[in-house]
Amino acid sequence: MHAFLPPAPVLALIAAFPLALFQPRALPAETPVVDHAMEVTLDPAAGTLSVTDQLTLPPGLDAVDLVLHAGLAPRVLSADATLEPLEPQPEDTHLAVLRLHLAPAAKGTVTLAYGGTIRHGLAAVREGMGRERQGSLGTIGPDGVFLDGGSGWYPRVPGTLQRFDLRVTLPPGWRAVSQGAGPERAGFAGSTWTETQPQDDIYLVAAPFTLYRDSEGRAQVWLREPDQPLAARYLAATNEYLDLYSRLIGPYAYAKFALVENFWESGYGMPSFTLLGPKVLRLPFIVTTSYPHEVLHNWWGNGVFVEERTGNWCEGLTTYLADHLMKERAGQGADYRRDTLQTYADFVHTAADFPLTAFRARHGEASQAIGYGKSAMFFHNLRVQLGDAAFVQGLKRFYADNRFRAAGYADLRRAFASASGRDLKDYFTAWTTRTGAVRLALAAVQAERTPTGYQVSGRVMQTQREAPFPLTVPVVVHQLAGPPQRTLVELTGREGPFAIELQSAPVRLAIDPEFDCFRTLEPGESPVALGGLFGAEEGLILLPSKAEPKLLAAYRDLATAWQAGHPGWQVALDQDLGALPPERAIWLLGWENRFIHDFASGTQDFSLDPAGHSAHIAGSAVASDAATSLVLTRMTDGAPQGLLATDDPAALPGLARKVPHYGKYGYLVFVGAAPDNRVKGQWPSGDSPLVHWFGDSRPLLAPVPRPSLVEVQRQ
Repeated sequence: MHAFLPPAPVLALIAAFPLALFQPRALPAETPVVDHAMEVTLDPAAGTLSVTDQLTLPPGLDAVDLVLHAGLAPRVLSADATLEPLEPQPEDTHLAVLRLHLAPAAKGTVTLAYGGTIRHGLAAVREGMGRERQGSLGTIGPDGVFLDGGSGWYPRVPGTLQRFDLRVTLPPGWRAVSQGAGPERAGFAGSTWTETQPQDDIYLVAAPFTLYRDSEGRAQVWLREPDQPLAARYLAATNEYLDLYSRLIGPYAYAKFALVENFWESGYGMPSFTLLGPKVLRLPFIVTTSYPHEVLHNWWGNGVFVEERTGNWCEGLTTYLADHLMKERAGQGADYRRDTLQTYADFVHTAADFPLTAFRARHGEASQAIGYGKSAMFFHNLRVQLGDAAFVQGLKRFYADNRFRAAGYADLRRAFASASGRDLKDYFTAWTTRTGAVRLALAAVQAERTPTGYQVSGRVMQTQREAPFPLTVPVVVHQLAGPPQRTLVELTGREGPFAIELQSAPVRLAIDPEFDCFRTLEPGESPVALGGLFGAEEGLILLPSKAEPKLLAAYRDLATAWQAGHPGWQVALDQDLGALPPERAIWLLGWENRFIHDFASGTQDFSLDPAGHSAHIAGSAVASDAATSLVLTRMTDGAPQGLLATDDPAALPGLARKVPHYGKYGYLVFVGAAPDNRVKGQWPSGDSPLVHWFGDSRPLLAPVPRPSLVEVQRQ
């Protein structure tokens, strides 16, 4: 099971109901399969299930271990098999391990019956300043049913895949959802699901659903309350994304894809369906932002499984071909890549860094920045290196060669090498087994007249202390007349030369102006933002000692929530300091903070009126009423500083949850006690050392037109 990661504004809006993330199972490339023929009866009011399961095991086995929920009291119905409890599990686990012995006459088939109660509540795990996620070990209750392999609801043989035929009897008005084909079958009144392709798990979700589907039944929407317009939007989006990815990668492998409404806020991706929380799925932008990520997981993760021993590649590839591709289609691909680089810089410090081969699942901002962000950039620069056509052919080959088997980076390398005719060993080895990022520099830039116009030349250099990485670096030159020219510099060592022919005089030269390389951002390329504060390992949160008591107490609660789990951050009253400490990340809380004038001095990005509790940001006034909350950032002495100010104590719990999810923004305005975001923005960027101007003029220059992968696959 996978979980989508919505963009920052989405996360902020659902921060009170965070998304859960469970770690995928490690599977070898060739994995044996167990077949299940299951009869299930669910009693949500009592929290119980009863199951009869006929298992067909891989041939040649006389004994296997089974993992099952400890409260389900299994018994063998087959005469040719016995069940032996093994050593008791620790008290803090809900699972039991049993050994199943089969006589030769059983021929690998055995029938088990079991039943009992599965009801585990929601658990919250803190993931950083203001971030939490929720999940359940599995539950059967009046609000709904959520069961996966981790709950132990079916007998699982470790290290196997599953096929199944599932028939579920439920109370009147209830329906069950699982992967595969369903939910009806002639002659049976309950829900039925069949999946003939090997699966890494079997899921069972149930509630009093209203079912919507298209005429073919391929797109389905399961809602807890009827909502035809909402269902219609998702049905249309489902078919759009299934068609897009079928053309880009290969045929969709399942009988349906279903949007299913959960009874807590989640973002789970299962084979052939996604389980979204009621607030999440009703956010209007989810359909075009995070939903394609869930659909795509049916190719990566649920179509080609992850050989986790060599690293979880599928989150990065899914992020690249869903989250990034949607931004690329909208002309915002470069912005997305810049924000990805900034997130890595903010949250991945030396001690937190690890190679892509060590990524298993997200467990905080640093692991997300590597396993999702750096991995997506790994695939993007591979695309730049190979060209769009060869990259798409590599995707198709990788999918065709590895459907319903576990694959790793070695399989990816073989597919892309075959599609491109290039030896990619050095690229894959360096970028998947090493930590860190490239740092680029521009040297020896010259412009010379030629008989046909001009020639611009120079060198691209890698200046990080670590060994150089193999990398393809775009160099773009804009000229006085004629289109901009783009060339690619293949770096196999510390530096590489370039020479670009122009029709007219050059205006500007830039190395990697659209952030195609995984690298350290240079000063001026990315302005100060909230991520720099939330990613700092050490810092100081200053409370406004002169705030009225109720407001001060609410500020203290916010500071405590942000400090939790971050021993390098301290909380103090502003009256305890004579001056702000230099070169240290600092949060100032409150209009009443005695250092608010220091925070506002020397900047042209904003102005503050502490007495009137108001501000001007980017030339616009921010209202001074009690319902408005303001968040600002700036850089002082090389360290990020932030201000959070409000007059409403009731808004601070929501701000504590939501503000950390806006990491790429420099300023925010919220309204109300919820609170709701009304304004968000980034401070302007400046020039960087990777840009060379050939004169004093600084015209606004358009990027080189580049097709998205959607346009490529249509050709």
